[in-house]
Amino acid sequence: MSKIINIKAAARGKAGKGAARAVRRTGLVPGVVYGDKQEPQIISLTYNAVEPHVQTGRFLSTLVDLEVDGNTVRAIPRDVQFDPVKDRITHVDFLRLGKDARIAVDIQVHFKNQEASPALKSGAVLNVVSHTVSLYCPADFIPDEIIVDLTGMQINQSVHLSQIKLPDRVTSASREDVTLCAITAQAKEEEVVADAPAAADVPASNQKAPDAAAAPAAGGKAAPAAKGAAPAAAAAPKKK
Repeated sequence: MSKIINIKAAARGKAGKGAARAVRRTGLVPGVVYGDKQEPQIISLTYNAVEPHVQTGRFLSTLVDLEVDGNTVRAIPRDVQFDPVKDRITHVDFLRLGKDARIAVDIQVHFKNQEASPALKSGAVLNVVSHTVSLYCPADFIPDEIIVDLTGMQINQSVHLSQIKLPDRVTSASREDVTLCAITAQAKEEEVVADAPAAADVPASNQKAPDAAAAPAAGGKAAPAAKGAAPAAAAAPKKK
């Protein structure tokens, strides 16, 4: 079960973009609390009270006890907005939770015992399909994580959410059976060995011209044959 964090907030009377900008100019973060069939409540929070929880990466699946001017409101963060340039938190939405409320939350998926998978030990690849899964659960019982045990996994095997034993009162919020991961064989790189080009394949522009000494000049004598070369064939006699 996720732990419950406490954040102090203050009620503010005015809503709208102008009022929110005025709150941000004072260094505070504007927010709103809605749900549970009650009127939305406009609040402001100190930046340092919110930012460390946002940085954990689990803020949107964490229960919060908001202390608003002495009253405690059980809620869960539903949206965090950031400045596109400065990347600072500019607004936070909270969903008020009533008694026995059930909500859909995104829970992180973690994988363990990779070393106990014969496929992964032999060089196969673990392809993670879903890093988070949407679960429907009681507001006071939100799982911290979903664990996928890879022990004994072979090549071409996959794991779906239906194969994971979920905690009591926790079900999938998706109508489909979500694929969490799959193990595939590692692709082997083909080694290409380039053969040396044959003489006939060499372009004419790159072929070496015959030695000038071997070809007789016009009107001149032919160069003497190399020592050991076969004698040239005798010329045929001219007919009279």
